[in-house]
Amino acid sequence: MAPPAQSQRSPSPSQPSGKGEVSDLKMQLRQLAGSRAPGTDDSKRDLFKKVISYMTVGIDVSSVFSEMVMCSATSDIVLKKMCYLYVGNYAKYNPDLALLTINFLQRDCKDEDPMIRGLALRSLCSLRVPNLVEYLVGPLGAGLKDGNSYVRMVAAVGVLKLYHISASTCLDADFPALLKHLMLNDPDAQVVANCLSALQEIWGLEASTSEEAVREREALISKPIIYFLLNRIKEFSEWAQCTILELVSKYAPPDSNEIFDIMNLLEDRLQHANGAVVLATIKLFLQLTLSMTDVHQQVYERIKAPLLTLVSSGSQEQSYAVLSHLHLLVMRAPMLFASDYKHFYCQYNEPFYVKKLKLEMLTAVANESNTYEIVTELCEYAANVDIPIARESIRAVGKIALQQYDVNAIVDRLLQFLEMEKDYVTAETLVLVKDLLRKYPQWSHDCIAVIGNISSNNVQEPKAKAALIWMLGEYAQDMQDAPYALEGLIEDWEDETSPEVRLHLLTAVMKCFFRRPPETQKALGAALAAGLADMHQDVHDRALFYYRLLQHSVSVANSVVNPVKQAVSVFADTQSSEIKDRIFDEFNSLSVLYQKPSYMFTDKEHQGPYAFSEELGHLSIGAEPAAAAAADVDHIQANDGDLLLTTTEKEESRAHDSDYSLSQLSVQQPTSTIDDIFGLGLSVAPAPPPPLKLNAKPVLDPATFQQKWRQLPVAVSQEGSISPQGVAALTSSLEPLLRHMQAHHINCIASGGKSPNFKFFFFAQKASDSSNFLVECIINSSTCKAQIKIKADDQTTSQPFFSLFQSALSNFGIIAS
Repeated sequence: MAPPAQSQRSPSPSQPSGKGEVSDLKMQLRQLAGSRAPGTDDSKRDLFKKVISYMTVGIDVSSVFSEMVMCSATSDIVLKKMCYLYVGNYAKYNPDLALLTINFLQRDCKDEDPMIRGLALRSLCSLRVPNLVEYLVGPLGAGLKDGNSYVRMVAAVGVLKLYHISASTCLDADFPALLKHLMLNDPDAQVVANCLSALQEIWGLEASTSEEAVREREALISKPIIYFLLNRIKEFSEWAQCTILELVSKYAPPDSNEIFDIMNLLEDRLQHANGAVVLATIKLFLQLTLSMTDVHQQVYERIKAPLLTLVSSGSQEQSYAVLSHLHLLVMRAPMLFASDYKHFYCQYNEPFYVKKLKLEMLTAVANESNTYEIVTELCEYAANVDIPIARESIRAVGKIALQQYDVNAIVDRLLQFLEMEKDYVTAETLVLVKDLLRKYPQWSHDCIAVIGNISSNNVQEPKAKAALIWMLGEYAQDMQDAPYALEGLIEDWEDETSPEVRLHLLTAVMKCFFRRPPETQKALGAALAAGLADMHQDVHDRALFYYRLLQHSVSVANSVVNPVKQAVSVFADTQSSEIKDRIFDEFNSLSVLYQKPSYMFTDKEHQGPYAFSEELGHLSIGAEPAAAAAADVDHIQANDGDLLLTTTEKEESRAHDSDYSLSQLSVQQPTSTIDDIFGLGLSVAPAPPPPLKLNAKPVLDPATFQQKWRQLPVAVSQEGSISPQGVAALTSSLEPLLRHMQAHHINCIASGGKSPNFKFFFFAQKASDSSNFLVECIINSSTCKAQIKIKADDQTTSQPFFSLFQSALSNFGIIAS
């Protein structure tokens, strides 16, 4: 028989070369299963390695399951490990095959070698087959009492795995009590840490349905256990130390003396070589002293040195993680770090993400005493070959100027940037000069003298060109060539791709026209004609608005386009203080690295004390407002050139939005108020909306509710006060409220909680078209507040439904009238 033709590409050694390869493996394993000849274990190793390599690349080798189990009868621990790996991979997908492994795993759990006992117990608990949980109880109980610490450590984690497979079996066997006893009495620190982690997760999940679990969870953060763990903290691994420090952060010391005792006990953890331990300790110190202002400031002083040391040591990724936390602290208390500004200077070999954080910190710590040195350093970065860093450096200089530190010298340096004749430097500088002129109009003479020499043909970036056009219109009376520069830009209207530039150009020509009419009249006509013919809706609407405004009254148009403006005193921050506080509360987490709270990344929050059915347990809790906030932050980042957004600019933007809508209304169906402004003489009163009627028998299954809750945006979000009668009613029972809401055709799909926190999910349906209304109602009886969030298939009916919902709650006494 002729040999098969060889392919041009040789087969990978980790893949079968033919269809019979797996069958050959099966036959060879069966031959070796009962063999005791010398060298058998070595042959088994080679075959096991092939099976594992095939399994790793996704080839189905489940057909050799029984042969692998038979070959596991050996004392070779390497073979045992590979067999356990194979069994764990296929058992969870093939419950019938998993039954074959029970006998040999139970037998290995009694092996003389503690390593094999531990590995077998770990593999047995990793099968995760609900029908086999009865076989886990005996080995786990023996493992928790084993004389070897490794086996006890594995058994502690195995109890948690058993709980996730069958919680009732785990609790009926009284394993949590054994874990607690082991945690308090075991001499091995790693066993204690595993027991603590398992107990935290078990009682945390059980707390929503069991009062005993709540008590046990609270007992974990009692003074005796906290001090027991703290006194042994040096014995634990870095991971275990972080777990314990996280647990201690939930403990509330009754007085300041105990706070100082804990801090003194953990003082040496600030010098730990592991950054995670240092950050966990810092988080604990900051939380403990949050209500002690003087001590809190001293903590800042104390943690500076460990953080700065960690930043300068280790990998760049680790440095970035620590630097992000340092950045958060600098933003909260910049004055405390003002003397350490040199630590935030950029090194030539640092990556961009590290340099960017350092530039933000340099901006934050700038004050009267160090501004000159910081700005000098930043100006060096502006000439950097790294263009993104040069851009960030120029923005940082502008931010410092907006903080009113050494404005005179900074303006001179910014104007010097314009002489560098680098496109990106000129672009960033123009945007900053625009913001500076809005805050410091007295510097207009010096700035305009330099800006007037810049040709618009040399500015290509839309934001920079828009800033230049704004200055040409705002200071047209001081710039001799302003009308002609604008005229040249209008001639190139068709070549301008950015709507932002065209919008600014329309406004600038209007401003220039009222200051220098003869020179600008022709340009204004051309701009309005081009704007009216523009395909972009916003540009077209603004041109139409200006045209009709001029038709109505030139003096009114002048007062609208050229109002009396005041210097901007405060620029809006890109992040609200609430978000910053939320990030600070999540210190030592990824929220600090991303500079966003956790709820911006997930549709669900921690359940806490709330109880839900299994299918509703992962409903989102307040994630949609966060998603909107995240979208806002993304929008800010996308418009990175305008990081400093002032109140005046917001008002201008709102005015522009109004302009578009007004022009549309004047064409379609203007209201009487708009007609009075424009003198159109039309009056059309809007018809009142029909009353909202709800379906008396709405139907919605939990899965559909969950899907809609994830997809729909929040239409209404309100907070109200709870009356004393409402608090009393909730404390006694939740059923009366649920029946009351059902009488108003609003049904509850999930509810739960314990005083003072209660949570409800309601739904209702519109009678006419069965569109859904979804409601999340969070009630805190201690603060007497109720938070209501409504989502709707039809957004236009969300407000009428909110009125109905609020009325129903008021009738019950929940919302104080």
